[in-house]
Amino acid sequence: MSSQKKQFQFAPLLVNIIIPFVFGALGGWITVRSVHTWYPGLQKPSFNPPNWLFGPVWSVLFIVIGISAYLVWSKKDQIAHFPRTVAIYFIQLILNLGWSFLFFYSHLIGAALIEIIALLLVILINGIVFYRISKTAGLLFIPYFLWVSFAAVLTYNIFILNQV
Repeated sequence: MSSQKKQFQFAPLLVNIIIPFVFGALGGWITVRSVHTWYPGLQKPSFNPPNWLFGPVWSVLFIVIGISAYLVWSKKDQIAHFPRTVAIYFIQLILNLGWSFLFFYSHLIGAALIEIIALLLVILINGIVFYRISKTAGLLFIPYFLWVSFAAVLTYNIFILNQV
C-alpha cells in the first residue's frame, strides 16, 4: 500500500458521525416543547414541510456532515492549519444549534433569521475549506447548504407572516 493512502478507520468515522448528532440532539431537546406548543400557532407559508419530515432530513444530513468531517480528519496530517479547520467546523455546528435556541426556545424569529444567514455563510466557508482538503468532503456539504438555505427562506417567511 502506498504511504499516501490511509486505511479506513471505523471508530473515527463513528465519532465524526456522532458529533453532529450530539449537536442535533441538543437542538431537538431545545425544539421539542415549542414544536407542540408555540410553533403550531405561527402563520407558515404554503411550502412549509410537515413536521415529521425534519427529523429524517436532519438525520441524513448529520450522517453526511459526519462522513465529510471524517474525510477531512483522515487527512489531518496533511493539513497545515488543522486546528483552524476544526474550529470552522465546530462554529457551524454551534451556529446550527444556536438557530434552534433562538427560534424555538427563545421565540426570537428575527434574531434566528439573522443567525441563519451567518450559519449559511459559515457552512459555505466550511464547505470550501473541506473541498480544498477533499473534493468529496466539500461536495458533501452541498445538501446541507441547500437545506439550510431552504430553512432560511422558511424562517424569513415565518418572520414576515408573524409580524404584529
